Amino acid sequence: MGSPSSTPTLEAIAELIAVVARLRDPKTGCPWDLEQTHASLVPYLLEEAHEVADAIRHGDDNHLAEELGDLLLQVVLHGQIAGEAGRFDLAAIARGISAKLVRRHPHVFGGEPASWEEIKAAERLQVPSTSPLSERLAGKVRGQGALAGAMTISKQAAAAGFEWDDIEGVWAKVHEELDELKEAVASGDRRHAQEELGDLLFTLVNVARWCRIDPEEGLAGTNRRFLDRFSRVEAALGGDLQGRSIGELEGLWQQAKAQIRAENGPPAGS
Repeated sequence: MGSPSSTPTLEAIAELIAVVARLRDPKTGCPWDLEQTHASLVPYLLEEAHEVADAIRHGDDNHLAEELGDLLLQVVLHGQIAGEAGRFDLAAIARGISAKLVRRHPHVFGGEPASWEEIKAAERLQVPSTSPLSERLAGKVRGQGALAGAMTISKQAAAAGFEWDDIEGVWAKVHEELDELKEAVASGDRRHAQEELGDLLFTLVNVARWCRIDPEEGLAGTNRRFLDRFSRVEAALGGDLQGRSIGELEGLWQQAKAQIRAENGPPAGS
């Protein structure tokens, strides 16, 4: 296989750029692609990134290559849209990240040795701040999902001393937030309920941190297990769940769990 700078690779990338440019052609392009903006593409960008992560977890190279292609398409689309407006283009994106990599790896590309934090600090505009940790965290979690961002904030705040004395304090906070969520839901105030749900989830992330477990992997595993069990319930009913009692569905759910347990051995804590 060729290096990233080999002719076949460059030709393939050039072809992708040309395809996207044609999709965005004002006269002959695709109506859907022409409607897209940076903002409208955000859900697709996040979805593709999550699908890449899922392919990595499953260890399927063919699936991973496909999902990475979908993610690359998003990058090229954003470059094309910005280029049309004369703001920046894919070349500027590539040059920018190349320069950043060289700047942040002086031990590889030559230069004065420096720590990662020193290099990043030098890149930031040095303006005195009364809340430096909060500002650093705001910048750090901007590119993370909500769950990963919560873990980042939790870890950094705890390291700075904003921490419970023991895990019992964390559990007490979980029960407090759960009660507040119940009250908010009962009040019918959806906005308040959403805030309280966020507080509960954030506290559960702190439980994960105390227990040294990964909440993202935990939730991803639950999603997979649910879909495995749910598919078996569907199959048992011929694909039609309508009109079934909750008792019947629960019975089939427990059967599915038992089948999976028998096939895979005892679960590691399910």
